[in-house]
Amino acid sequence: MRIGLLTEGGYPYAAGESGLWCDRLVRGLAPHEFDLYALSRDARQEAAGRLPLPPNVRGVCTAPLWTAEDETRGPGRARGRGYGRRDRHRFEAAFRELAEGVCAADGTDGTPGTPATEDRAERFAAGLYGLAELARESGGLAAALRSESAVRVLESACRAPGARRGVAAATVADQLAFTEQLERALRPLSLDWYDEEDGPDGRSGGRAGGPDGTAGGLGLVDLCHAASAGAAALPGLLAKRFFGTPLLVTEYGVQLRAHYLAATGAPLTTPVRALLAAFHGRLAGEVYRQAALLTPGNAHARRWQEKCGADRARLRTVHPGMDAERFAEVGEDEESGDPTTLAWIGRVEPAKDLVALLHAFAEVRRRQPDARLRIIAAPVREAGAAAYLAHCRGLAEQLFPDEAAGAHAIGENPVSFEELGGPEAPTLEEAYAASAVVVLSSVVEGFPVGLVEAMFCARATVSTDVGAVVEVIGGTGLVVPPRNPKALADACLALLRDPERRHRLGAAARARALELFTVEQNLAAFRGIYLELLSHSPVRRRAGSGVPFAHPAEAHVPGSWADQPVTAAAGAGDPDV
Repeated sequence: MRIGLLTEGGYPYAAGESGLWCDRLVRGLAPHEFDLYALSRDARQEAAGRLPLPPNVRGVCTAPLWTAEDETRGPGRARGRGYGRRDRHRFEAAFRELAEGVCAADGTDGTPGTPATEDRAERFAAGLYGLAELARESGGLAAALRSESAVRVLESACRAPGARRGVAAATVADQLAFTEQLERALRPLSLDWYDEEDGPDGRSGGRAGGPDGTAGGLGLVDLCHAASAGAAALPGLLAKRFFGTPLLVTEYGVQLRAHYLAATGAPLTTPVRALLAAFHGRLAGEVYRQAALLTPGNAHARRWQEKCGADRARLRTVHPGMDAERFAEVGEDEESGDPTTLAWIGRVEPAKDLVALLHAFAEVRRRQPDARLRIIAAPVREAGAAAYLAHCRGLAEQLFPDEAAGAHAIGENPVSFEELGGPEAPTLEEAYAASAVVVLSSVVEGFPVGLVEAMFCARATVSTDVGAVVEVIGGTGLVVPPRNPKALADACLALLRDPERRHRLGAAARARALELFTVEQNLAAFRGIYLELLSHSPVRRRAGSGVPFAHPAEAHVPGSWADQPVTAAAGAGDPDV
């Protein structure tokens, strides 16, 4: 079958887990063909280039969400143009529906399924699809979304009775800031991806942002698979509306949650944050309602989806598939590693709560003086992460002055800060192999990739009870409350002082990870889901496809002996058939 894979800020750009799971999916399901439709988030991502693509990728369509709209590289609709009177009236009517759906409060509790919530959601959906049909027929939405009429409509919706408390105080400046953000979020509606045309070589040309040999229109795919429920799923929503294409949505990290967290730290006013949160909540709810199937990566993501209105009957947990082979050598030697060393391995950011980890280690060190802590961080690129790392270094120097074994020895700090890929920890495997216990101290976490890697390496773990940690660990490690250095220290000491228990938990953790989190189980799950969804979808006749069964099965065998299609007049008794 032909799959349209929809991504935002991930494959084929990202080299981390957000991109690698898609790459493993495409390569592992090689009999199927994939068209990639990728939305990029920033210039650095595009400058870094793409991952090498396997032969079963027919082509790629890309579009940036980070440029000013007039810099968008696609022709025609992607650039947008002014509307005539009739189209302006259509725009105002559709945008009013969308704005009122965003601004209106859901009622006392906002519970999905209540009449008030459903009414607001339906108005939002009507406005969204009205804008999509207008953009498809008459050109892009950018100029209209930044027009005076759009601001007037938004202001009216913010001031209407029953509006959310946070949006009623929005000023004109707030409304302009929101419409600018909204234009970027709705940019997929203006792309020229929504047709049933293919180029002469099986790949269409002239797609927005796509090189030569780009993917065909979404009307040609049998199934749309979105890697998140945010902007990436918008093309899938439109493909379902325009062509009846079934939509599958996979979320390993909930996009709505990511938007909420990002908004709290963004330099935006309270009304703008409230408007953006409401818009993304409505969009996620519409995606969850329209998806034929939702595949959350863990119970934590599943709970978010249910809270946003997803039907439990269409939810099916599919755990991420990770490469276990690279950790096989370390995992088979579970007694390797310094028995007095704790390790934290991951990306530095305040949500990881390294401050609590350092205070916990101070207690560990007081009760076991030979203990050591290695903080092995991925290379830091963001200014905020660098500042947080510097703060943690300073705290470590205050808590643990350099110590020396004798009067003539050089002092050494029991806490070391190392960079992954550096001389102390050149690879992930070596980083895990050097420790006895792996610690996770986060206060916010989605799916804990680092914990699964530690489990593949047969390492005992101590983790905080956040996100999907308990689901992943499943009794094969110790779990403590977040922001509790004393409990974290007690758990670490319990494992450092009991090697037999440590090895037993490590072996159980490895067995669990090999059962639940391998690439093979992930591919098997999606292979079955693809076939299931296609079997429940009606057969669609495409323009130019000819009569049913016009190409016999043997025509697909390499060679020129059976390259003639069956004609409409040919019958079962025709000797030429």
